[in-house]
Amino acid sequence: MASVRDLPSWIAPGLLVDDVGRAKSVVPERNRLGWTWVLAISFILALLWLGETSVFAQARSGSTNSTTGYNLNLGFNLPNQPRDVDIAIRILFILTLLTLAPSLVMLMTSFTRIVIVFSFLRTALSLQGTPSSQLLIGFSLFLTFFIMSPTYQRINEDALQPYSAGQITSQQAFDRASGHMRNFMLAQARPKDVEVFVGLAKLGPTPPDQLPMMVIIPGFVLSELRTGFQMGFLLFIPFILIDFVVAIVLMSLGLMMLPPAFISLPLKLLLFVLVDGWTLLVRSLADSFKV
Repeated sequence: MASVRDLPSWIAPGLLVDDVGRAKSVVPERNRLGWTWVLAISFILALLWLGETSVFAQARSGSTNSTTGYNLNLGFNLPNQPRDVDIAIRILFILTLLTLAPSLVMLMTSFTRIVIVFSFLRTALSLQGTPSSQLLIGFSLFLTFFIMSPTYQRINEDALQPYSAGQITSQQAFDRASGHMRNFMLAQARPKDVEVFVGLAKLGPTPPDQLPMMVIIPGFVLSELRTGFQMGFLLFIPFILIDFVVAIVLMSLGLMMLPPAFISLPLKLLLFVLVDGWTLLVRSLADSFKV
């Protein structure tokens, strides 16, 4: 007769056979607790499975007695009135303008010239990150609102307020507002730059008040780039002279191993502060626009 000693280890795990052939358990107390948790979790899962089976059985039996159930409908309802369609199109147009607002601010206002001039100033002073780009862009935005305030005031008086009072239609308000913006951009743009895009669009001789915005906006941006680079070049001249003088003095003293920027940077900052450079620059930018 086979004894416990002859049983494989996978049949009687955790058993130790003594000399007589009797088996005794050597399973630690923590292993017993582990098996207890496994049995408890298995029992709970069995109860959950039985409950779910009964629920499905009841739902299956209830479906034969009633017609209620869960329905999922996907679709959309078209507006019945033409006025609703017009309102939906206006909302879509407003959302599109909101997404294009940063581009409109940069391309149709004085923002482009101001940012270019500030970037040239920081490069001319040999400053890498001072002032920071966020500070320059924020100051450029506020300066743009200040310069554009007369134009915005005219748009408010001639287009927004009459439209809010119901005196004019939305198309008339848009035409009046675009007319003020057209006048501002044409006053800043060079005629040659606008004529370039008029020729590319093959419009022929066209009065300024009848030029489309697709011609005026790129001509205005091209003129702003040209004017910004001109002002940047004028900013570079005094600082280049300081670099030139410092380099000559260092070479004459035999200090060729000393970087000229190490000496010229404090002199540039001193000159810029003594002449009140920020005030002069902001005043020049504000006076350069014909409002």
